[in-house]
Amino acid sequence: MKHFLLALLLMLGLTSCGNVNVERYADQQPRLDLAQFFSKPVKAWGIYQKRSGEVIKRFVVEISSRHEGDRLILDERFLYSDGTRQRRVWTLTPVGPGLWRGRADDVIGEAQGEVAGNALRWRYRLNLPVDGSTYEVTFDDWMYLMDEDTLINRSSMSKLGVELGQVTLFFRRQAGSTP
Repeated sequence: MKHFLLALLLMLGLTSCGNVNVERYADQQPRLDLAQFFSKPVKAWGIYQKRSGEVIKRFVVEISSRHEGDRLILDERFLYSDGTRQRRVWTLTPVGPGLWRGRADDVIGEAQGEVAGNALRWRYRLNLPVDGSTYEVTFDDWMYLMDEDTLINRSSMSKLGVELGQVTLFFRRQAGSTP
């Protein structure tokens, strides 16, 4: 019984560490406006790390955007360190003050986003292709606006509640024409 209680307390302690509310950042500056940030072409650089910390994939993303009514369309084109390419087109829709919903072909259901201050928390389930198989994984993204042209993203990727690894991305708005 003693071991059971100890294990339960440990699990509760671990799960409570990841429960930061986006409202915690409501007073942080500069304020993140998704439509404004993506009003120019954006380039992003990222890595995927396994739980051990080993970097197993590096990538670059070119992002262009357009508006269709109140919806924001983000066209992401990925180039991975192994030479593979991928494209994801997000359709983001504002659904209330600081609230967004998103869809993309490989997203299961609907992504949910909350913006407060300089932060965005973006949660969704994704069909992830790996070595000829597809796995359903969950992403918990946290994005922070550093200045008007720089956004940092830290994501946790999990399956059945177990963290598989983390993605770190640095977004930079580009001057000039579409990428």
